[in-house]
Amino acid sequence: QVQLVESGGGLVQPGGSLRLSCAASDRVGSGNPMGWYRQAPGKQREFVASLIGGRDPRYGDSVEGRFTISRDNAKNSVYLQMNSLNSEDTAVYYCYARNLFSGIDYWGQGTQVTVSS
Repeated sequence: QVQLVESGGGLVQPGGSLRLSCAASDRVGSGNPMGWYRQAPGKQREFVASLIGGRDPRYGDSVEGRFTISRDNAKNSVYLQMNSLNSEDTAVYYCYARNLFSGIDYWGQGTQVTVSS
């Protein structure tokens, strides 16, 4: 059972930046995707970004060009650099890792990001 722990959330002003981190308790093979989803109050969970190995990052339309995902396979960690934040980015951000062989998804407990002046 892989456990994921997010950190780095908080309160930031519009236009500001935050960097989220997610550390896995066990090795997540570089061929398996890791990434981020988010959920705002009253809304469905929304895809934010994912990365397999160190290549081919994928982004949700609403964050493309502002967020950057990166990964350190040696540390079993994935990161999300968020720039030019606005109020619509306010949400709980969840880290995930997918085992393509078993089909199991692992989720973190979430970290709150609030964008407000």
